[in-house]
Order: sequence, then C-alpha cells, then structure tokens
Amino acid sequence: MYDLFPIENYSSIYYNIQLVVILLTLLHTQLFDYRDKATHKYLSIIGWPYALFIVLFIGLRPVNGIFVDMTTYAYMFYRETIGNPVEIGTDIAFAFLLKLSARLTNETGFFFICAFLYIGSLVIASKNFFKSYWIYCFIALVASFSFYAYGVNGIRNGMATSIFVLGISYHKKPVISGIVLTVSCLFHQSMYLPTLAYLITFFHNNPKTYLIAWFAAIPLSLVFGSFFVGLFAGLGFADDRLSDYLLSEASANEFSSTGFRWDFLIYGATGTLAGWYFIFKKQYKDKAYHRIYGTFLIANAFWILVITANFSNRFAYLSWFLLAIVIFYPFLKKRFFAYQHQVFGAVLLLYFLFTYLMNLLKPSL
Repeated sequence: MYDLFPIENYSSIYYNIQLVVILLTLLHTQLFDYRDKATHKYLSIIGWPYALFIVLFIGLRPVNGIFVDMTTYAYMFYRETIGNPVEIGTDIAFAFLLKLSARLTNETGFFFICAFLYIGSLVIASKNFFKSYWIYCFIALVASFSFYAYGVNGIRNGMATSIFVLGISYHKKPVISGIVLTVSCLFHQSMYLPTLAYLITFFHNNPKTYLIAWFAAIPLSLVFGSFFVGLFAGLGFADDRLSDYLLSEASANEFSSTGFRWDFLIYGATGTLAGWYFIFKKQYKDKAYHRIYGTFLIANAFWILVITANFSNRFAYLSWFLLAIVIFYPFLKKRFFAYQHQVFGAVLLLYFLFTYLMNLLKPSL
C-alpha cells in the first residue's frame, strides 16, 4: 500500500482501523450470543477480509527508516541479490527464506512473503484451536501490544513467534508440532526459550508450580536483578545476541526504557491472572491450555529476572506473544458465564486499549 497512506501516519491508521473492528465486534457481542446465526454470519463476513487487510497493510508498506529494522532487512536482501550475502549465523530457516526470495522476487515481494508467514501462521493456528470462532482469536492476537512492531520492525523474531504459535496449535499431532517448533527456532534462536519452556510442561504440567515461580521472580529481580542480567548474559543462551541485548547501552530513540518496568509487569500479569482464574477458580481442565499457560509463565518469569536490562523488551515478547491465547482460549472453548459473549467483548476491548494507548499516546516507550 505504497502511497495510499502517509508514511508518518502509517501506524496510527493501523491502530485506528483496529479500534473500529474491535468496537464493531464489541457491539456484536453485546447484541448476540455465541450460538446465534447472526454471530456466525458476522464472523464469516469479517474474518478473511480482515486477515487479508492486515497482510496487505503490513506486507506492502514502503521501505522506510520509520520502521527501524526494515531498512536493515532491505540491505540484507540487496546483498543477497548481488551474491554478497550478510552473515546471518544460526538462523538458517530465515537465511533460506532470504536466499529463496532473492531468486524469486524483488524487495517488495520479500517483505510481503515475511508478512504472509507472520500473519498466515496465526490464521492457521487460530483455525486449529477454535474452528469457526477463529477470527475472535485472530483479532485478539493482532490487537496485542507488540504485534505491529514485530511485523514491521523485529521481522525475523515476529515470524518465529507466529510459527511457534502454529506449532503448539498442532498439539494433537506431536510430530507436526515438533517439526514446526523446530522451524520456529531456526528462524530466530531466541525461540529456544519458549520452546524449552513448552517441552518442560510435558514432563511437569502443573500450573501451580509455574505460578509460584512467577511470583518468586518478582522479589528476586528487585533484589538481585543485576546478578541475573550478568548470569544469563554469560550463559550464551541461543547466540551472542543475548549478551548484546542485555549488556549494551540503550539509545534514546529505542523502545528500551530501563529500570523495573511496573507498567509492563502489570501488562504481563493480566495473563497470569487470567490463567489463575480459569484454572484454579473455575477448575478448567484442559491439558493443552495448562501447557500454554505454563509456557507463558516460565518465559515471562525469565523476562522478569532481567527486566532491568536495557533491551529487556526483546525478552518480554518471548512471553507476550502468547498473552492473547492465555487470556482468550478459555472464552472460546467452554462456557463459564451466563453472558460470556458479552464478557468476551468487554475483555477484548480492555485488552486492546492498552495497545492503543501505549502506542498512540506514548509512542516513545
């Protein structure tokens, strides 16, 4: 969508269109029940067109420094086309995608393919999880706080997280799930953390254990935060990028505010609270959901331990990308309330308001 929207207003247009879709969804949830024909008609009308719009809006954006790392990826693509590729390291799946794209298409096509993988993986995962209600999950996923940023800026990491979600959506087909999760790690090595967390839940799928660990991480970070930053940086987890992100100085124009970020801790805690409510208060028994919740808690606890690092937001996203599923999965699987459709719509709006306010009213964060 090269010249259709002013580049300086690109993100604000995106968020305002999202707001309109969510307000329409809210209105619909207040008027109709899950099982009403009107609900299924609404879902069928809005589903694919909205997904297509997101793909086109992100995939056909102009190459511009306003999207930060997009210009770096454009340079990598250019180097590939002239036969002088940039050393990518261990992200061999992304390297393969870059090489293949350089032989098949141009720069615009490359970024469109990246957006298609990023968003298409979430569409398939949503359909695997929730069948005819998939669009509700998809709307929640793209309404998440960092979704847009990882589509236009942290492109490689964004694709890896979406492929991870696709992998866990095949939880009833372990072979396919394992292959897809491996591909996720080969797109971006940071995905070893949520993948390892997910594997741990197969040996110990007790949400109470991970909930206690999550709460314990908060005082540990407050008291020993610098120790954990140095410890994890020294371990060399995934690759050298871990040490770079944890120990490098933050620049003024990056989303890299330092210190103990209570606002982002509270944001992640919404997933912790949601899982606690459904699993312990409502006694929700679903092994797949328990594993997703455990994975989220482990990855988020890791981030809490290094929350004071300059670029800890990079690690926050290793749990935040699961937040929408943690919160909304039970809503779309089982009836808990007499007016659950209405409650779902209200929670969806509240969930998006954090994204809307933080990105439009505090763009410097």
